[in-house]
Amino acid sequence: MTDTPTRIVIVDDHPMVAEGIQSILESYDDVQVIATLSTGQQIIDNVETLRPDVILLDLNMPGIGGLSTTEIILERRPETRILILSMHDSPEYISSALSHGAVGYVLKDVPTEEIKRAIDAVMAGRRYLCTGAQGSLAPREGGLREQLTNREQTILLQVAQGRSNREVALDLDISIRTVETHRKNIKSKLGISSTAGLTRYAMEHGMLQGTSVSL
Repeated sequence: MTDTPTRIVIVDDHPMVAEGIQSILESYDDVQVIATLSTGQQIIDNVETLRPDVILLDLNMPGIGGLSTTEIILERRPETRILILSMHDSPEYISSALSHGAVGYVLKDVPTEEIKRAIDAVMAGRRYLCTGAQGSLAPREGGLREQLTNREQTILLQVAQGRSNREVALDLDISIRTVETHRKNIKSKLGISSTAGLTRYAMEHGMLQGTSVSL
């Protein structure tokens, strides 16, 4: 066990909400709120400098929304854990947050100590859904494949067009390692093991219309 406190950044465009959460967390010795920010762009610009362990992130913010913010943060600093704080308990919101890489989802009206439990859980490598979120996210029948994020769809299209990891990385201004991670996640979500299979999937789903790609 380490004595180093968990480094927390709170991102919420409602100052009273951010200040309230900060006040709660400051009562614990094993967490440290290192910044409170109000937009997704602010945390995107500062994540590599702040190096947070956990980001408590609102979904609905001006400018870049929480889902896109999550995706970009994890590209820049994959080890960061994103814990969504939201007023929305619909399955669509929760599923989208998890598919974009968030490891936890907590409703804003939960008891204050539950936020701390969520932080402890994600720091221990577990996914955390508060009670209200668990109830909304009912199991789906048929083992449906996970939804691809917008970034994964973009990379799938480029892979299907025969572009190399290096070419994709240069085009999207991300690292080759990040492209490789996305490709691995895409294959896992779609249950496809080969590049040819990814190309066939893209063709079957109309992603390559207007291109000259063929199998």
